[in-house]
Amino acid sequence: MTQHDNTHHDERDASELHVPVLLERCLELLAPALERPGAVVVDATLGMGGHTEAMLEAHPALTVIGLDRDTEALALAGRRLERFGDRVIRVHAVYDEIGGAVRDAGFDRIDGVLFDLGVSSLQLDEADRGFAYAQDAPLDMRMDQSRGETAAEVLASAPEGRLRAIFERYGEEPLAARYARAIIAARAEAPIERSGQLVEVLQRATPAAVRDQRHPAKRVFQALRIEVNGELAVLERAIPAALDLIGLGGRAVIMSYQSLEDRLVKRELARRSKSTAPPGLPVELPEHRPEFRLLTRGAELADEAERARNPRAIPVRLRAAERTREVR
Repeated sequence: MTQHDNTHHDERDASELHVPVLLERCLELLAPALERPGAVVVDATLGMGGHTEAMLEAHPALTVIGLDRDTEALALAGRRLERFGDRVIRVHAVYDEIGGAVRDAGFDRIDGVLFDLGVSSLQLDEADRGFAYAQDAPLDMRMDQSRGETAAEVLASAPEGRLRAIFERYGEEPLAARYARAIIAARAEAPIERSGQLVEVLQRATPAAVRDQRHPAKRVFQALRIEVNGELAVLERAIPAALDLIGLGGRAVIMSYQSLEDRLVKRELARRSKSTAPPGLPVELPEHRPEFRLLTRGAELADEAERARNPRAIPVRLRAAERTREVR
């Protein structure tokens, strides 16, 4: 985990590349916590800095610690946020490293945290990184290109059973077994190194009736991406770690883009917002009161206008909570 210096690379403007999802709603939910003097918020998924820029503009005394595992996103965000000077601390880290990032920045509690999960627009739009099944590119899919196994390496080395499990668990793909078999057969002929090759293998293995209903590659690509980046395991550690850092009256806003992420977030927020009092106690003792209260009823979705304006908002599920009891 390193504090990140702005390195020179191509001259694109992050604000042109990226439209932040549910921006107004995020600002509204976080506002009561961020208005406090000396407030500190963690943007756990800095991406190209859209949410952070809006928070810094809305709250002139706010400090934001922005985490991202993608060095290219950090550099783009750095340029976008330059005018805020030391009110922004950019950190090259995966979001389950949130505790260390906050401590290294000199804080022990935070007033808010924002997670905007899923793949950033930068990664989807960079054809050569292999995230999108609609564009032929090397099958990389790593959000942090400085470490870890690529999607091509997973496809080359994983036994059939593991491929099937990845597609079932992370893609909820009903044809997982069929696709795993087809990949094993195809790689015996030639390595599967490009997204176009993988799409072709999946197309051939898909019954025509299914092909007419949905793109065969969508769930497989999602599953590979989650596997390559360890996304669910990271999230499972990150959400509790983030909630633990939030001080009294502080708030968490979390946006998920697929059901596996949302289920995990929902479960942790539900656990923290329930009383731990044993049944039958006449009075709830203070130490049994819930740590958090939910600020949203279920998961909130983007409205029609936002979906039309920004198609990436279509699958979003937003949940939020506020700390109501300190646990030390």
